[in-house]
Amino acid sequence: MFGVLVVKSAQDELGFLAAFSGKLANSNQHAYFVPPIFDSLTQGSFLNQGMTELTQINQEIKALHGLSTAESHTRRVQLLEHRKNHSLGLQEKLFDQYHFLNQAGQEKSLRHLFKKASGKNPPAGAGECAAPKLLQYAFRHGLKPLALAEFWWGLSPKSTNWKHGHYYPACQEKCAPILAHMLQGMALEQSLNFPPHLPS
Repeated sequence: MFGVLVVKSAQDELGFLAAFSGKLANSNQHAYFVPPIFDSLTQGSFLNQGMTELTQINQEIKALHGLSTAESHTRRVQLLEHRKNHSLGLQEKLFDQYHFLNQAGQEKSLRHLFKKASGKNPPAGAGECAAPKLLQYAFRHGLKPLALAEFWWGLSPKSTNWKHGHYYPACQEKCAPILAHMLQGMALEQSLNFPPHLPS
């Protein structure tokens, strides 16, 4: 998903920002697009190190597969539990890297926003969508958001519901609690004449 945010500077100059959801060409950083809120792909990051450890655990589990000794069974059970705990800890540490601003400069963590909204932890990928990236960049740089649109471009690898060139609202699952905070206190207007798709 791609997003565009029309903004106004403190000098009343109009401009726009662009963003993409998730990764693009296996990277979070591209010229022309705003940066991610947290770059999980940074070389040597805790996430890369944690994923390397998960790979090693998986390899050891695979090596034990098929062995029928009591000792190998016990070790496999231990490794499965270790993998589960390691994966959960890694996900929680990742969530703790995401903090979101609103127009008043108030910052709230990803986990706080989801706990308040649903009593649950955020889903994987929360905070990596285009809309939060755009608003975060605008608020950090003193820009006033005026209009936001998100659209799908290209083939959809995951869902037949996403059509090339069509506009979509922000997702409820990953974005609703974040945007409720980020847009707090802002006058919002839903356009009734919003085009269903981009021109060819």
